[in-house]
Amino acid sequence: MSAGQASPAASGSREPRVPRDPVRALQHALYRAAKADPGRRFHALFDKVCRRDVLQRAWVAVRTNNGVRVRPRM
Repeated sequence: MSAGQASPAASGSREPRVPRDPVRALQHALYRAAKADPGRRFHALFDKVCRRDVLQRAWVAVRTNNGVRVRPRM
């Protein structure tokens, strides 16, 4: 494979990967903002949490798991 055919990640480019999924993009943006400023307070999350796509993703996750919360592995 030539250098022109390699993906940006394979060629050493440090461009951030942007998820195509809007919910993952929102999660990524919030993660980056929190990491950039650990003391930051997020005061206006209601509009982000109540987006139709976010609620749909949450509902599918709850229905798939029968509403049971699974503890993260340590």
